[in-house]
Amino acid sequence: MKQNWEYKKLGEVCDILDSQRKPVTKNKRKGGEFPYYGATGIQDYVDSYIFDGRYLLVGEDGAKWASNEKTAFIIEGKSWVNNHAHILQVNDTIKDSLLEYYLCFTDLSSYITGAVVPKLTQQALRSISIPVPPLSTQTAIVSELDALSAIIADHKSLLKKYDELEQSIFYDMFGDPVKNDKGWEVKKLGEVCNITSSKRIFANEYTEIGIPFFRSKEVIEKSKGMPISTELYITEKRYLEIQKNYGVPKVGDILITAVGTIGKIWVVDTAEKFYFKDGNLVWLKDFKEEVAPIFFRYSLSFIIDSFKESNANGAAYAALTIEKLKVMKCVSPPLPLQQEFASKIEAIEAMKADTKKSLAKSEELFNARMDYYFNA
Repeated sequence: MKQNWEYKKLGEVCDILDSQRKPVTKNKRKGGEFPYYGATGIQDYVDSYIFDGRYLLVGEDGAKWASNEKTAFIIEGKSWVNNHAHILQVNDTIKDSLLEYYLCFTDLSSYITGAVVPKLTQQALRSISIPVPPLSTQTAIVSELDALSAIIADHKSLLKKYDELEQSIFYDMFGDPVKNDKGWEVKKLGEVCNITSSKRIFANEYTEIGIPFFRSKEVIEKSKGMPISTELYITEKRYLEIQKNYGVPKVGDILITAVGTIGKIWVVDTAEKFYFKDGNLVWLKDFKEEVAPIFFRYSLSFIIDSFKESNANGAAYAALTIEKLKVMKCVSPPLPLQQEFASKIEAIEAMKADTKKSLAKSEELFNARMDYYFNA
């Protein structure tokens, strides 16, 4: 325990107002003036309110806590809260912002009950042990964490603006690739490249070391420019056998997630050895004409998004097959224009990479300070 810090039960520092909350049927939750809150934030808007003031909401759904979603957050003003969020009125012994940080950082899995429907019950909520430093210390902690949170939010906002800039440049140069409002030549994807997948790798071929073996998870992370922690490998002997007989992905090839979270696209940007799981991923290779891979990735993302929208309510949405990709139509602007676009995007991506590094450092510092304050 840190010097001069007390520990109290959450029920000692908050009044829990759950008896006042209640759900509103969906047909009465549109176009209202007041926010309607659930376990993870605003769910909708309603025409009336039951709470007026500043409160701390804590998600009741244990599964949300297990997935590390932020389910403790402050609300202010007139609002309605449904029965998926506990509503806390914090007394003057602790700052609600400090309590919000603590609940978001702390592992509450030991307080979750219910095997079928995991929940953070009101009884369990009251029993959570809470650090209560002197108020002056609380003010200093909140001020520091707020400043770090603001820096992190600025980095994330900048990354979003870079994404929006890239999309704006694409539309300005090429228009909508689905509507083809600029009248570019149109081809089927199967006419542009070879669309295939990998050779089957069986579970008994996985090894603890060797050549990285990617599934959808790793390709999604690659598509976002995130670092990956490889979990599966195959032997180099097996990799070289596949390389010799069937080929392996190379720089400029494209991998697309085909089941589950479909349509995430990674243009292979590394010459390091790897292989990937059949069925989970589709492989675009052997382009029959020269294309700028960066342009092609952007164009393809619009085409696949359109496919998902048109099939969202049907069984066809369950998977993105090779056959479906082959007949999808794509625009084919002149190569110099594609390359000009790629050059602009590469410059923006370089700035995004710097911002991501700064974001990672800020998040590391934030987590270190949270750990310092809240792990005894």
